[in-house]
Amino acid sequence: MVQRFILCTALLLSLATTSFAQKGWEAGGWLGVSYYFGDLNTSFDLSRPGLAAGVAARYNFNQRVCLKFSGNYGTVSADDAESSNPYELARNLNFESVLADGTVQLEFNFFPYEHGSKDNFYTPYLFGGLTAFYYNPITEYEGELIELRALGTEGQFKGEEYYSVSGALAYGAGFKIDLSYRWSLNFEISGRRLFTDYLDDVSTVYADKDDLEELRGPLSVALSDRSILIEGINEGEIGLPGRQRGNSVDKDAYVMLGVGLLYYFGQVRCPEYGR
Repeated sequence: MVQRFILCTALLLSLATTSFAQKGWEAGGWLGVSYYFGDLNTSFDLSRPGLAAGVAARYNFNQRVCLKFSGNYGTVSADDAESSNPYELARNLNFESVLADGTVQLEFNFFPYEHGSKDNFYTPYLFGGLTAFYYNPITEYEGELIELRALGTEGQFKGEEYYSVSGALAYGAGFKIDLSYRWSLNFEISGRRLFTDYLDDVSTVYADKDDLEELRGPLSVALSDRSILIEGINEGEIGLPGRQRGNSVDKDAYVMLGVGLLYYFGQVRCPEYGR
């Protein structure tokens, strides 16, 4: 996947150096929703949208290739109690988290796009890039919001908890259209394929409760295994040591959908002589 990303990036950069037309910066903000997909949402349920927003700055190399930098904020959550999967219902875990990410992405316009043009004033586009993001999974327990990372719910030793900052591959598609020479409207769906599986605090197997209580205390034990007995689904305790709690092979992901308004600062440039 990484090799393909590098190859595509090299191809787009070569297009940027051989094409012509306008260059310049545009900047603005966007507003939308965010969704989480992972161990606590294996069915791609879209019933829990979180608020999302951000700011962005895009440099246009030409009519086809752009480089965009963005800072984004979102909220995500999931709850096994809303699952249609019998095991997940009995597992009974839940979480919520804020997301703060910084992303750089290379964009390719399907159609020639030029601010102020009467013909080339809109285009769909694809993009790929890299993201660094902050997250902090929490849950409600006995009326209080509890940070899960510090509890080592899957048996992590103190000092060996998963990091609260991680990376991701960014990818997606969008559509941009001019409202005027300076202003454009951007519609975008942007996915993040994470390098971590702990956005939801769930990844591997249940820890031994005796060891966990000794290492972390009773609160960690209580939030590690919140399974419930459901007649006709499970006959005993789910959270036995070594039993599957999550799926570490398939990393977590989140998606942001938004509408942005950007202001163009550049000038239309004529093609260079001889091209």
